[in-house]
Amino acid sequence: MKVRWKTAGALTVAGLIALVSWKCSPIYIIRGGIAEAKILSRRRAISDVVADPRTDSLTRRKLDLVVQARTHADKVLHLRTGASYTTYSWVDSDTLMMVLSAARKDKFEAYTWWFPIVGRVPYKGFFNFDNATREAQKLDAKGYDTYIRPTSAFSTLGWFNDPLLSTLLRYDDVDIVSTVTHELLHNTVFVPSQISFNETFAEFVGNRGAILFFCAREGLAGPKCKLAKSRWHDTLLFGAHLQSLVNGLEQVYNRADLTSAQKIAEREKVFDASRQRFIKEVIPQFQTRDYAGFERATLNNASLISRRLYYDHLDAFEAACNRMHDDLPATIAAITAAVKDHSGEPYSALAKVGA
Repeated sequence: MKVRWKTAGALTVAGLIALVSWKCSPIYIIRGGIAEAKILSRRRAISDVVADPRTDSLTRRKLDLVVQARTHADKVLHLRTGASYTTYSWVDSDTLMMVLSAARKDKFEAYTWWFPIVGRVPYKGFFNFDNATREAQKLDAKGYDTYIRPTSAFSTLGWFNDPLLSTLLRYDDVDIVSTVTHELLHNTVFVPSQISFNETFAEFVGNRGAILFFCAREGLAGPKCKLAKSRWHDTLLFGAHLQSLVNGLEQVYNRADLTSAQKIAEREKVFDASRQRFIKEVIPQFQTRDYAGFERATLNNASLISRRLYYDHLDAFEAACNRMHDDLPATIAAITAAVKDHSGEPYSALAKVGA
């Protein structure tokens, strides 16, 4: 299954981890700091890499695309780019880090970790797979669902000048533009302790931004314009399927007449029914193969919470953009202003944008 995870979130950034207080493991801080230092020490200006005759033509072309995507995010979408993605760092593997999520088995209650600046977040990043596995095993032993996924990108929310990592160059052109735009949205606005809103907002801007980028260059008949639109269509469809699954599970978890053990047993029926619905009703509507294989994916509360971070209320962002007459830059500005001026739940502010 191809799931284009855009970011592991701010807590996975070792530069921010170094600010963590005594509540976090000092060993974790040291390991993260070493990994981040290695990334930063390898930074080279993208312009230098492109000009280097030893750089292969494919890498040169993709780096040039990153520069164009960054300029588009700055000049057209008016995102806060700073000096992010002006440098390039090579990493030793296709996966930058592993991200661990955990949750109770009988309700949608994520296990959270606390970090300064970003607040409580429902995941923790590891640069070493074995370390992620050991922590997952500890949580398994305590009765939690766990889920480990890879990520190949991150944002420091503008605290540092994020380099482009070599892991992103394995993506195709549409994914590269979407990912760069996604991460730069995090530089522009980040609501503390509202990880789902932050990630879904970035997912919306990344996908919609890629559509605007390629359709402006190729025209509506261009192949990358069409692919960007098809991916956004499928992302919205997949998000709706996840929400339907979550709704079914919540009906079970909210039943006062069931014990915890009975709820855990009943949820398996919901999982089975969801898989069949995905096969019979959702797959035929997809325009790409980005979500092929989801019917075989691990389903538990941790994996669903982890996935839902990027798909929660995507339709609400799309509706806001429609109310703004499909003007993406104006929509981004309006949502950013609304959440900054709203002291409550950010989705309430989103519902009023363009109304």
